[in-house]
Amino acid sequence: MTNTHMYAVTIPEFGAADVLRPDRVPLPEPGPGQVAIDVVFAGANFAEILYRQGVVDVPLPFVPGIEVAGSVRALGEGVEGLAIGQRVAALTIVGSGGYAEVALTAADLVAPVATLDLATAAALPSNSTTAFLVLDRVARLEPGERVLVHAAAGGVGSQLGQAARLLGAGRIVGTVGSEAKVPVAERFGYDEVVLRDQVADVGEFDVVVDMVGGGTRRASLDRLAPMGRMVVMGNASGAEDVGISANDLWFSNKTVSGFNLAAFAAAYPADAGRALRRAVAAAESGSLRIDVEPLPLDRAADAHRRIESGSTTGKLVLEVGPE
Repeated sequence: MTNTHMYAVTIPEFGAADVLRPDRVPLPEPGPGQVAIDVVFAGANFAEILYRQGVVDVPLPFVPGIEVAGSVRALGEGVEGLAIGQRVAALTIVGSGGYAEVALTAADLVAPVATLDLATAAALPSNSTTAFLVLDRVARLEPGERVLVHAAAGGVGSQLGQAARLLGAGRIVGTVGSEAKVPVAERFGYDEVVLRDQVADVGEFDVVVDMVGGGTRRASLDRLAPMGRMVVMGNASGAEDVGISANDLWFSNKTVSGFNLAAFAAAYPADAGRALRRAVAAAESGSLRIDVEPLPLDRAADAHRRIESGSTTGKLVLEVGPE
């Protein structure tokens, strides 16, 4: 008898981490241009917390999970360059669904994995892909330029410092929220790491990446040199939105851009896939470091609590199934 359902952790209602529930959900089949993946590990991310809180309007019950690593289970019509059983990392951010035994995504958003362990591979698609896209595609980082990254010890922050180094940045400074996180961030490509409230003392920058928001966002504008670019890609502080005067940008020759990986991957899947494959290649060559902590899928709520508390460093991944 054919199995028509699979195990997953779902969001049955919006709320705190306790709302996450194990469930049996229909087993998905790939459509044209899609790939079905037997998930071994799924990354745990702040984006999934936003889904759970109802900040992002998703249909309930909802299976979160924006990135996975595992093996190809099935290929949809028209998919080329991938094979059944092949080890892969993938962005599942467009439709989500990574906290499950099987996940679907567009073939463009899948990258073969040759030598990486799958726990590390599952930590790449969201944060590492974002790091390369933000600095290269959005900020248009030039060799020798100065880069400031907030939340430098977190999942994406740990990748941004290293990506800036690989792209030829001249000076790379990170900020963190506590003294305990300073030595953690220093391992990830930063020339200097300071507390966030000391940011006024570290000079000017050509590129600033802010995922914190609130007062940090306002202070970041002050740190931009003429022709500097700030990329906004989160609001981890939960602060009220910061108004930015277009006239101030005009008079100061500064630029503010936004980056949202889900929207980018939906609009430009081939470009997102190229950045993912670039990240995988960098990790496999040893030039991109990722600190990974695996947890069982049934501890997804614990992972969410830790991410929300700001206590995490590196990356949490959820073990879904055997390799």
